[in-house]
Amino acid sequence: MRSATALLTPLVAAALLSGLAGCGTGAASAGGAAPSAGSSGSSNSTDGSSPVAAGTPSAGPLARSVPVRLEIPSIGVDTPVIPLALASDGSVDVPPIEAHSPAGWYQGSPTPGQVGPSVILAHVTVGQYGDGVFLHLARLKPGDRVVAMLQNGASAVFTVDSVQTVAKSRFPTSAVYGNVNHPALRLITCGGPRGSGRSGYPDNVVVYASLASASR
Repeated sequence: MRSATALLTPLVAAALLSGLAGCGTGAASAGGAAPSAGSSGSSNSTDGSSPVAAGTPSAGPLARSVPVRLEIPSIGVDTPVIPLALASDGSVDVPPIEAHSPAGWYQGSPTPGQVGPSVILAHVTVGQYGDGVFLHLARLKPGDRVVAMLQNGASAVFTVDSVQTVAKSRFPTSAVYGNVNHPALRLITCGGPRGSGRSGYPDNVVVYASLASASR
């Protein structure tokens, strides 16, 4: 199955990825050179130079069904999931800047449990409302569990393969959106020290996970 970015021209893909920078302080470009998803590297990268070690899925793919809730027990996440489309400028919409802002699933990616990388993003902070749902995303470790609950009543349980903090100017496009032969999950938020005013955050935190089990 081809990923969302594989179907886009490089120019459109870069515009689409720029929306992933929205973290409650305004968007900044997240496009740029990307590491290869198939290369070897450490499980925790801080500069984008170490790509993602793919996990070994232990469950078969699920039928397409949109995610409605996300749970990450180790960092206390239990949030609704809303669908996110493309904005008029070609970037991915982000969840609203409001109290209790939920996570959002990018509709151009597979649903959780389908073959390919399903992309879910959320804010690390939400302006005057304080902490975002992905405030502690960077604390995840390989082996941690992520549960996506689907509209059809199924649950897709993923285990974290690796966590990467990378400068937005070096957003790992290929690693996030590149073709994979198993059900995968990508969780994305902002990272690094928060700038003053509307300068936002300099980095993105990306979590890579593979399907471990599923209930149907």
